[in-house]
Amino acid sequence: MVQKAKILLVDDRPENLLALEAILSALDQTLVRASSGEEALKALLTDDFAVILLDVQMPGMDGFETAAHIKRRERTRDIPIIFLTAINHGPHHTFRGYAAGAVDYISKPFDPWVLRAKVSVFVELYMKNCQLREQAALLRLQLEQGARSGGNGSKEPVGLLAELSARLAAVEEQAEALSKQLDESADAAAVATAAHLERKLTGLRRALDALEPGTGGGDKKIPPQE
Repeated sequence: MVQKAKILLVDDRPENLLALEAILSALDQTLVRASSGEEALKALLTDDFAVILLDVQMPGMDGFETAAHIKRRERTRDIPIIFLTAINHGPHHTFRGYAAGAVDYISKPFDPWVLRAKVSVFVELYMKNCQLREQAALLRLQLEQGARSGGNGSKEPVGLLAELSARLAAVEEQAEALSKQLDESADAAAVATAAHLERKLTGLRRALDALEPGTGGGDKKIPPQE
């Protein structure tokens, strides 16, 4: 069963959180509420999130300060942040949002369909990254087990490589389809994230190819995946 992605909703007004939940419920993912920047940072200590929707105007720690803390933490610095704001002070205010690390900056009232579509892209990218990490971890585990057993495990090395290659091919096919979809949407932040995913897929594919019989790469180490 595929695990659902978590989406962090940060806003000090309960009615705004309720509206966001109503808009994003159709994505069928796990929606996590935070009513302040401090509460959001606490949630990020223990859970992994696909994307963060962050209100700019909050008492105490505002959205910009919260984003700065998120980007300083190694665990959370790569989580996409979409700023939501009810005010618009022009290009300078928008630039401050991007400078704080946001991948997008949306003014209220926003189009529910547009917001849902943007969030869905980052959820899909997150799921693809999770699949990639699982395949990389499985590959390392199987290779380590094969090395310990001297190649006499329950599966022949060639059959194991074929199985892993087929699993990776499925992820590659899905990533390619997603990239084509993003090229049409021209969302620069999402395209950049997808390109990063493709680079990691390419690295894993090269590692698998190096282990194929006849390549002389049987003793090569598998490069770590992020």
